[in-house]
Amino acid sequence: MGMYAPREASLFPPLPSATFDILYADPPWDYKGQLQHNGPGGQDSGGAVRHYPTVRLGDLKRLQVRDIAANNSLLFMWATNPHLDQAIELGKAWGFAWATVAFVWDKQRISPGFYTMSQCELCLVFKRGRIPRPRGARNVRQLVQEERQAHSAKPDEVRRRIDAMFPEQSKIELFARSCTERGWATWGLEVHGT
Repeated sequence: MGMYAPREASLFPPLPSATFDILYADPPWDYKGQLQHNGPGGQDSGGAVRHYPTVRLGDLKRLQVRDIAANNSLLFMWATNPHLDQAIELGKAWGFAWATVAFVWDKQRISPGFYTMSQCELCLVFKRGRIPRPRGARNVRQLVQEERQAHSAKPDEVRRRIDAMFPEQSKIELFARSCTERGWATWGLEVHGT
């Protein structure tokens, strides 16, 4: 699979016309074709580009996510460790202010890294306006300990925790892989059959 061509909005499905209080995104970060390896002299164990089209930051910024965000809304965004700075830049480009780390996912499996062995991934939270009301649970834990499954698949537990925190708000998952979560709108290449 290749990367999206720059400035080709036609490669993205149209965003919905509705607005949402809670946006949940797992952007297909561009690794410039870099593959993961299973140690010195070992074979590659894949990379994002082998599983789905990746998108450069400039192209992600062009998505008009701000148009589907309510005036008082939150954006929960997954950021791989090498893309942490880009994730904060992207959240701001989409019209949100940086807030904090919402979830830390301990994948229960270790992957090779350039500096330390990689085991965790962060889900950041950004805010536009005020935190949506009414609030639900306020005792939701940040640490999610769930074994990694298919490449890039995120634990369903995170969506359940967001639901507990904001049970009455309208929600959308961006770059979704399926339409299985009840009460959530979805948007992405895989759910639109492309």
